[in-house]
Amino acid sequence: MQFVYNPQGIGDVLIVTLKQEEGKVNSEKVGDVVRLTHESGELLGYNIFNVSNYLTLEGNGPLNVNEDLVSQVKNIFDQNGVKDALDLDLTPKFVVGYVKEMTPHENASKLNVCQVDVGDEELQIVCGAPNVDAGQKVVVAKVGATMPSGMEIKDSQLRGVDSKGMICSAKELNLPNSSEKKGILVLEDDSEVGSPFNF
Repeated sequence: MQFVYNPQGIGDVLIVTLKQEEGKVNSEKVGDVVRLTHESGELLGYNIFNVSNYLTLEGNGPLNVNEDLVSQVKNIFDQNGVKDALDLDLTPKFVVGYVKEMTPHENASKLNVCQVDVGDEELQIVCGAPNVDAGQKVVVAKVGATMPSGMEIKDSQLRGVDSKGMICSAKELNLPNSSEKKGILVLEDDSEVGSPFNF
């Protein structure tokens, strides 16, 4: 899920991406709201035109999605006759994780299988970074996260092993001054496991 507002590059449009799927995208316009669905009928997101007539948005790019912003978008839906509920999971999708255990992947020499504590649960994540190790605090993109590149994190299998999330590098997070050197971002010890990682 991602909300993007880029008035300089795109215009006065709030882009709400709920899912990304390959295939044909259908659109239905209801007032200033364009509802986007996959050819299968699955809801993918919305484009809200003339959004500055309804609310004031700060920033130029991905927005911090919180209850207040979702409530304002629901009001826009009401004003335009859009009946969708817009029930979104607003739990943080980028969090501080702790690599409790790391074992070599049985079918791939450059991959490791990590057991990562993210506070409220433990996730198995397959990671190919050369510097990942047990005992590290790292940034975890949980399933449902949308990376700055636009890639959505999904449940996956890598060489036959389940992976539920991604351990991120500074470059993947598009952090300023991120190194070109391959490897994950290792956090300082005072980062609290399970806390949101804001960037």
